[in-house]
Formats: sequence, structure tokens, C-alpha cells
Amino acid sequence: MPKFTLRPGIASAPIYVPGRHDSHHANPAILSANENPMGASPKAMAAFTACAKNLHLYPDGSGHDLRTAIAQHHNIPRENITLGAGSDEIITFLARCYAGPGDEIIYSQYGFLMYPIAAKTVGATPIMAAEADLKTDPQAILSKITGKTRLIFIANPNNPTGSLLTANEVLELLAAIPKNIIVVLDAAYAEYCVDGDHAYNSGLEWVPIYDNLVVLRTFSKVYGLAALRLGWCYSGAEIYDGLNRVRGPFNVGMPTLKAGVAALQDQDFIRRSITHNSKWRAFLTTALRDLGLTVLDSAGNFILLRFPDPDRAKAAYRHLEKQGIIVRQLANYGLPDSLRITIGLADEVQRTLSAMQAFVASAPPLR
Repeated sequence: MPKFTLRPGIASAPIYVPGRHDSHHANPAILSANENPMGASPKAMAAFTACAKNLHLYPDGSGHDLRTAIAQHHNIPRENITLGAGSDEIITFLARCYAGPGDEIIYSQYGFLMYPIAAKTVGATPIMAAEADLKTDPQAILSKITGKTRLIFIANPNNPTGSLLTANEVLELLAAIPKNIIVVLDAAYAEYCVDGDHAYNSGLEWVPIYDNLVVLRTFSKVYGLAALRLGWCYSGAEIYDGLNRVRGPFNVGMPTLKAGVAALQDQDFIRRSITHNSKWRAFLTTALRDLGLTVLDSAGNFILLRFPDPDRAKAAYRHLEKQGIIVRQLANYGLPDSLRITIGLADEVQRTLSAMQAFVASAPPLR
């Protein structure tokens, strides 16, 4: 028997398992965590390095300069921006602020695993809304709302499926959700939505209209600052006040704050990263489909590769692993027949394609 009693839900909350980064291969291609293969902006790296002489000083607890830079870049008020050690920290803030035992938090079936984990750690009940064809289903979400619902988490674009809801779909959903329920749009991959036919909107412009809306963003993806743990959210004043009552006074370190400001100032680097991703995501998607494989359309910096059964997915994973290519298995997402592959550098994409060509040639027919 345990000597100490955990609060309700914590003992049953699964521990989040990040994508693998280990490989014994001499030249590994780590394509498991949706990181920017081009790294970070040289300006951000220089700003980070310049902080070395000031490591004895506390950071600015308000994050004034970074919040100002975010506000100017996105044309939103600085006063409504909350910073976090990654957007996943803000997910935990939201759960702590607005849910507890007896409450419910809704999330989409194949959404980010931190949503149900955060619910359980505060003693709330995570409620899964089934997806339709691996896409968030607004009607399924609405059908799960009860008098106990406190929060709804929607990743858009979604990880790991790569699917997204159009602006009209999100607006229709927002209009139908009771205004006492907080809706969290997690737009971690928003920068990669550059194709006009997506009809995509991250939701930032809707926050002044819906005071129950929170939009999450991150510096971990296209900005390439995953190691520094930096995320932020934009919300109405009341939610901002609540979040900053649970946020630690120095939750984001000085080097991270400085690197974030510099990263925002280097939009040329961001444009190159987005262009690279769009080109090679389309290339790999088409090439794998030409092999007879099932690849979902993706609005992120990754693709979802599906197989007829879990055994075939495991075999493909092991085959890639032997070539030093590390991708993400998705059994913990409820997708044991799928692999998620981050779009890497050009040579990494080509290696992945060559490895899959060899796998398909040596394996029994897929259909």
C-alpha cells in the first residue's frame, strides 16, 4: 500500500511519453517529435548565448518585452497574453484554474495527450468526443456537453492526425457552445497553414468576441525553440487574471525570453522553414501514396502514415529504425496501425522514402 495519498486522478493519469531521440545509428534522422529540422533562428541563438553573463539574475517575471513583441507581431493586446514553459504548462494552468473533482473536460478522440492527462491530475473527468475520419467532429463535441463541462480542448491543426477544422467550422462550434464553458484552441501548428484552400484561422481575432475562448501558441515548432520550453496564450481579461494567479513568478527563464524576442524578429527564417515544410511534406505525401500507402492530408510539419493493421505498422517502424530513422509510434494515441513522421531536412525525407520503398518491396502486399 502507498504510504502517501495522491489527490484524486493523479495516480491514474498516464505519464506523457515524448518522441524518441535515441539511436545507435551513425547518422540518425530523428523524425519523432515534430521539431523544426532547420533548427532555430541564428538571431535567437545569439540572443540566448548573450545571456550567459547574466545567469545570476532573475528573469523579468512579467515577460514584458516578449509579450510586447508577440502583441506587435500578431496585433493583439499585450495585457491579455500569458507566457508558459511550453504551451503544455498553460494547459495545466487552465485545468487547475477551472476544473476539479466532479467536473468534466472534453477533448477530441485523437487530440494531444496532455488534455486528458491535465484533466485527471486535477481530479476532473476527461470526456472523449469521437472523431469522424480522423478529424475533430464538432457535433460529437456538442453531444458530450453536460452541466459538468468546464473546458473543451481542440487542437487545430491537430496532432498527430494533421487534420484541421476550417474557420467556418470553428465559428459554428463556438456559437453553439454555452458561454460559461471555456474553449481552448490549441494552434501549435498554425504557422504551417499557408495554403489558401485550408480556409484556416488560428482564432486570435475571435478572442475579443468570445470571452470564453483561449488560443494557445508555441515557440517549439516553426520557431525551433523546443529545448527552451516557451508557449503563450491569448485570452480575455478574466481568464488572463486566473491564469496569472497560478503561474509561477519566474516560470519562463531569461535566456528563453530573450531568444523568443529575437526569434520573432527573424521572420525570414520562419518563411524559409514554412516553405521547406510545404515543399517536402507534399513531396513525401505524394511519393508514399504512389507506393500504395495511406497518407492523410496534413496541415502540420508531419504526416500520418496508416497501415492495414498494427503488425504492419510495427514492422515498418522497426525497418525505419534499422536505417537510423526514428519516427513516432501512436499506440498510446489509439492509433496502433499508424506512424507519425516529422518532415525533416531534404536528405532525411529522401532517406525515409528510400527506406519505405525497400519496406514495401520486401513486405507482403498492403491490400
